[in-house]
Amino acid sequence: MTVVRLFQDQISFRLQPSGLLALGMAVALVLLTLVISLLSGSFELSPQDVWQALQNPLADAQHRLVVWEFRLPRTLVAVFSGALFALSGAMLQNLTRNALADPSLIGISQGAALAVVALIVVFPEFGNEWREVAAFSGSLGVAALIRLVSGEGHSLKFILMGIGVAAFITALTSAMLTYGDIEEAMSALAWLAGSVNSANWSDVRILAIACSVLIVLYLLQSRALSPMALGHETATGLGVPLRRVGRVQLLSAVMAAALATAVVGPLGFVGLLAPHLTRQILRTGPATFLLLTALVGGLLVMIADLAGRVLFDPIQLPAGLVTSLIGAPVFIWLMLRPRPSL
Repeated sequence: MTVVRLFQDQISFRLQPSGLLALGMAVALVLLTLVISLLSGSFELSPQDVWQALQNPLADAQHRLVVWEFRLPRTLVAVFSGALFALSGAMLQNLTRNALADPSLIGISQGAALAVVALIVVFPEFGNEWREVAAFSGSLGVAALIRLVSGEGHSLKFILMGIGVAAFITALTSAMLTYGDIEEAMSALAWLAGSVNSANWSDVRILAIACSVLIVLYLLQSRALSPMALGHETATGLGVPLRRVGRVQLLSAVMAAALATAVVGPLGFVGLLAPHLTRQILRTGPATFLLLTALVGGLLVMIADLAGRVLFDPIQLPAGLVTSLIGAPVFIWLMLRPRPSL
């Protein structure tokens, strides 16, 4: 058993051999999928071409352009955005003690989408530089509204209010798209599909920094995850400051979903599927669970993007469409289970 201690024991957790093995296999699958993604596409590249393009500045200019400006940034954006959606879903599920909680189901992603669509359709002169700010503001506003109306300590009410608010926000977004300028509406629709096609290195930097900061924040909160899953009374008895921890968890979940949505658009069901798949893979401690969930989320979006890019070549399906096609049946299955478990 390995004990990890960081920041003068502010973060400490144990990694069991099974957890280390699962993390190693997840990292290997992510790297393997990254390699396959670099090799796949309408422009054929051999493994030698990709290797030369990655490490040799004097390699074929066209090969370097395809690898460095198109395939590598979109693959990295898929990894980081999937990790953020997955971590957001894991935090929301723990906070609400409801296995069906997900940023795309309770209005957080819809709040970000409404703000960004309003920016594109109503205020196109502001361009893309305010997109992340708009997405975060929209998500935070919706989350605050749902928390205010549902109150603290009512997880089912929080979920139901989120579903209702999400439906209302979706209607507002549709109205903007219907009556807005056709060119701006088409641009917003392309973003709403949830795609990493136009990813660039600026997006990679934003998501990489967000992932690094939020994973540290989540690990700082990991000790409170297990007691909170046992119920508010038990967590209070074990000394967990519920109000402070709950607010931090909600804010961090909103930040993760908002930033990922701002860059790639709404990706449905990633935050729902990744924590459940992680629990099926391994029952482990909260810190290992969070790290593994992030890797599984990144892997899901990478596979969705790769499938949408390769299966119907030269037509490219948005990653958000593929994740929804996979996630909707799983969501129905979870709804039909007698007792969804955390």
